[in-house]
Amino acid sequence: MDKKLAHVLSNIKAMDNVLIALSGGVDSAFLTKISHDLLNGKAVAITIASPMHPQWELEQAKQVAKSIGIDHIILELDETDLKMIFENDERRCYHCKKLIFERIKKVAESYQIKHILDGSNADDHYDYRPGTKALDELGILSPLKDAGLAKQEIRILSKEYGLKTSDLPSFACLASRFPYHNKISKEKLHQIERCEEQLRKLGIKQYRVRYHDEIARIEVGKKDFQVIIDNKEIIIKTFKKEGFQYITLDLQGYRSGSLNEGLHL
Repeated sequence: MDKKLAHVLSNIKAMDNVLIALSGGVDSAFLTKISHDLLNGKAVAITIASPMHPQWELEQAKQVAKSIGIDHIILELDETDLKMIFENDERRCYHCKKLIFERIKKVAESYQIKHILDGSNADDHYDYRPGTKALDELGILSPLKDAGLAKQEIRILSKEYGLKTSDLPSFACLASRFPYHNKISKEKLHQIERCEEQLRKLGIKQYRVRYHDEIARIEVGKKDFQVIIDNKEIIIKTFKKEGFQYITLDLQGYRSGSLNEGLHL
């Protein structure tokens, strides 16, 4: 792990200046911290604000940037920007990453910043991630992944660097809650956001509410099954208010990228 870290630090230190895509999660927070420490005023963070990201996530990114002391840009995308993504085909993640990082590249050019950094890690090789192709096409750098740093190693290093993000659950945009070819809308995204916010208020850290038209399928870790059962009345009330007719608990529990399981790749 020390060798991997040394590799990352050496690569970033050799860069003139960087713009880091900061979601506020474990990986991007760590990348932002080390970039700021190495380059100081030559490192800037940027966060996307859009209907595909819950409000708490944007606030998390702001808090991370403030705690690190790095200059922070908020780049807003509206519904018209997201039309192709809302079609929700199997290349949704590709379209999304391409749109976002094309916009980020324009910001980098306006600030005369040469390098754009993304917080992908080595574990990202093990899931279906078409967005990686968009990053490669646009010349976006992923120093943590290139050094072979895995999520758990980044958590350990984050703790060593004093980051409060070290034990955060994994983030994923709200579009990932929809089966492919089920068209997405701003209203549906807010529907899911409000349902997930109810689970968050119950103290559940790792959760997903998957959208299946009139059915909401809740994924949480198996240790949180009892929390769902004990609070089923408030969950039912919240989800029904949001328009779901049926509310289910997935007995397989939380799985990252579970809607990719039916893909034949």
